[in-house]
Formats: sequence, C-alpha cells, structure tokens
Amino acid sequence: MRRTALLATASALVVGMIAWPAARHADAAPTAFVHPGVTVSKAQLDFTRSKVNAGAQPWKGAFDQMLASKYADLNRTPKPRATVECGSYSNPDYGCTDERKDAIAAYTDALAWYITRDDRYAKKSIELMDAWSAVIKEHTNSNAPLQTGWAGSSWPKAAEIIKYTYTGSWANSGRFATMLRNVYLPEIINGSNSNGNWELSMMEAAVGISVFLEDKASYDKAMAKFRTRTAAYVYLSSDGDLPRTVPSQNLDTKAKIVGYWQGQSTFVTGLTQETCRDLTHTGYGISAISHVAETSRIQGQDLYGTDVGERLRQALGFQAKYELGAAVPSWLCGGSLKLGLGPVTEVGYNALHNRLGIAMTNTQTLTQQQRPAGSNNLFVAWETLTHGDNPS
Repeated sequence: MRRTALLATASALVVGMIAWPAARHADAAPTAFVHPGVTVSKAQLDFTRSKVNAGAQPWKGAFDQMLASKYADLNRTPKPRATVECGSYSNPDYGCTDERKDAIAAYTDALAWYITRDDRYAKKSIELMDAWSAVIKEHTNSNAPLQTGWAGSSWPKAAEIIKYTYTGSWANSGRFATMLRNVYLPEIINGSNSNGNWELSMMEAAVGISVFLEDKASYDKAMAKFRTRTAAYVYLSSDGDLPRTVPSQNLDTKAKIVGYWQGQSTFVTGLTQETCRDLTHTGYGISAISHVAETSRIQGQDLYGTDVGERLRQALGFQAKYELGAAVPSWLCGGSLKLGLGPVTEVGYNALHNRLGIAMTNTQTLTQQQRPAGSNNLFVAWETLTHGDNPS
C-alpha cells in the first residue's frame, strides 16, 4: 500500500476511533486462542531474535541490558510463600516484592531462552513457576487485588512462551495453571473501585491468565471491564463536559468526579484520572491499557482501531509532553506535576505510530530517549526488546 493511502487510512481510523462507544460486547474471546499470545506473539519474538542475532540496535542493546539484569541471573533462588500479604504501598511486605520479582524473572528467563535457545534459561523459568505453584495459596491485606494483578500480569507471559516454544519437559504446567485459576483469577476478575490503575492492571492479568487457561468466559468478562475502565480513565473531549465513569462507583455528581480525578476540574483530551496524582501511577494505567490492546490484537481483535486506541494515543502524548519538560499550566493540577512516567511507551507507540502511521511526536521523542526501556520492577519489562519498532 502506498504511503499516502496508509496515512489516509490512519486518519480515518483516528476519526472513527473517537466515535466508538466505551464498551461493546463484540470484544468476545477468539474461537481459538493464539499461543504464545500474551502481550508478545511468536512473530514478534522471531523478529526480536533475528535482530539480536544480527547485532542490530536498539534490540541488541536491549537484550544485553536484560541479560545483565538481576532478573536473568541463573543463580536466582525463588522465594515463594503460601500467603503473600501486601498492605498499602506494600507495607507490610510479606512476599510482595519477592513474588513480583520472581514473576518478572520467569518472564525474563523465558525471553532469554527464546532468543538464545540456551535451555538453562527455560529451566530457570520453569523452576520459578514451579516453586510458586507448589506453595502459594492466597493474597491478603489491602493491596491484595493490585499485587495479584501485578504478579498475575507477568506469570502468563512467561508461561505462554515456555509452554508453546520450549520442547523440553514442564511436568508441572498443569499445577501452574491451577494456581492461576484458583489463586489469581478469583482475586482480580471482579475488578476494583479504587484508582483506575488498579482495575486496569487487574484486567491485564485476567486477560493474560484467560488466554493461558483458554477460559473464554473469563476473557469476555475481563475485556468488558477493561473497556469500561479505559473509557473512564482517559478523557476525550468527545466524552462531553465530564469524564465517563464506572457505574459501580456511583460518581453521579461533578463534585464526586472532580474529587476522584484528584481535584482536577478542567478536563482536556489525554488527561487521565491519575495525572494529578503523579505520572508514575498514570504510567501503570497506560501500560496496562497497551498490554491488553496488544494481547487482543494477537488474539484477532484489534482494539487500536477503537476508542481504546485513541485514548491510549492521547494519554501517551499528553503525559509525554510534560515528562519531556513542558511547562505545566496553572489550570493543570495546580500548576505542578509529579513526573516519572516510567518505561511504558514502547507498546503503544509501536502499535499506533509504526503500524498505523499516526504521528506521535512527543511520544516518539520520549520513547527514543528512554531506550532501551528496562523494567519498573512491578509488571513492565524489556519492551524495547520485544516491541521496539517491531512490525510483526
């Protein structure tokens, strides 16, 4: 297709995206799930592997960064617990950090296995997954849903790669699936009425777990909650004078909505429900949106061509502008923002700019400045490696 035609298609998509409803039941589970298919596909992995093996940048630098990290340490000892107890801001932290980091390590090792074909990494990934599936029974305390969402976002990414690409033995894969079904899914599938990044991360985990379990009912439920929450998390001018809301939160007056949006009363396209809290938590929400959209695309339903894609594009651009140092106007968060968006732009930027050809100047600048993107030590890891300029 000629470039002019591509640009015209992209422009039409952007116009069309704004008119989409907040949620539609058409986001049904695929007839047959694609594997590996949580955030990263086999085609993307093959592209990444070919670039790393050719020594091409930025992929080789991103791979070297990953392999030198603590998460790729083949001497890592898993630290599973029967009960992971996480209070607000992980205080108390009884297994919270250990669980998240072991889950990221399992995913890191799975990526290392795929790229190097060194089965020591596959075996280490399996060791980590087996250790936790043999022990964990529950998550408790106030941050239990969020903790479950964070760790539950990384586990299925690791498991998908190992189960569907590693030819060696994973004898306890069934036990791992039972862990996801009985310990993780019930804690997250019904969502949350806390700040929006909670439910978005929880739905990311629920969607990924549903793909691994091939659970169509849970996939549909999680995707419906995701669509509703995404529309309530990122504001578009087409929403009207006030942001959309999640019905169960009963935000039925302007005062309640303003309070929930951290005291922000002026709403502009790209603003998120947590922008005035800080860009770090905002980044968690944006990242989860991009991950679910990418998983959905791999599974055959492209949310980038709906309001999800438009909200993601606008949220990335709005936050990136200020992360890059633009002056904060007095009407926005009282004229002051807490920066720290994190390594969360690669997936959305690649999908919207590289695949659809949509201009994203601020996001592009920030993304390229941050390369190679590492890990936020919660649920984001190595996305320059897996999604940086990846056309697959």
